[in-house]
Amino acid sequence: MEFTKVHGTGNDFVLLPDPDDALTLTPGLVRALCDRHHGLGADGVIRLAPAREGVAGDVFMDYRNADGSLAEMCGNGVRCVAKYVADRGHVSERVRVDTRAGVKEVEVTLWHEDGTAAELRVDMGAPVGIGSERIELNGAGDIELTTLSMGNPHAVIVMGDPTAAPLAAWAEAINADPRFADGVNVEAIGVPRLDRIEGRIHERGVGETLASGSGAAAMAVAAHVRGLATREVTVALPGGMLDIVWGDAALTVTGPAVEVAHGVLDAAWLQAVEAPS
Repeated sequence: MEFTKVHGTGNDFVLLPDPDDALTLTPGLVRALCDRHHGLGADGVIRLAPAREGVAGDVFMDYRNADGSLAEMCGNGVRCVAKYVADRGHVSERVRVDTRAGVKEVEVTLWHEDGTAAELRVDMGAPVGIGSERIELNGAGDIELTTLSMGNPHAVIVMGDPTAAPLAAWAEAINADPRFADGVNVEAIGVPRLDRIEGRIHERGVGETLASGSGAAAMAVAAHVRGLATREVTVALPGGMLDIVWGDAALTVTGPAVEVAHGVLDAAWLQAVEAPS
């Protein structure tokens, strides 16, 4: 089984090319691949298959979180998928990625000298379901969450210094609340300027990650609706910077995508992973 290791601003994935749509991604295989000690290590696994029947896409992004659970899509992952497809000449500079949250159009905005994609912009569509909830969090008291969906659910906490947040504990408490029965990605942000957001994200099914494209989009939306930021912002995350533009019809996320390595999974390792326990 071939693989490609990729990342977008430190949010890393194992890509599994599946042009014949023949691979079954079991939760056990996903967890083993994402294991940072016994596997390749990643925040998630993406199977690259043909677009689903009736969908006008170039590739289907079958995305799984590190714990093996299904996810609708991933803003950093979709850029990595588009880079993989564009670098291999399957399409030109625009890639239509079929996801469980709809087709996302990705444009290559910057190329390396060798002709491979360096930076890409993804049309995330419009945020939906923007609202607010109040919740009691240990160490923070009764706080307001800005909630919305960017194809996947988010709850954003605005605070002075997000580096000081006990993010894992807060995410656990929020995800235990019956209002978030399907799970939710939790972000903590500070907004030092109208055009800059500093944030951290705890992804459901993964834990805290260095970056998130959909999370950065949710941060930008939350900051704007609370009157703290413009519609064009740079989001600074532990893994790097993402540029967000929230237009009249849609929101775009622009950032890098990097291929780290290509290889073949060892047959004995794979057999052991797939063997019944």
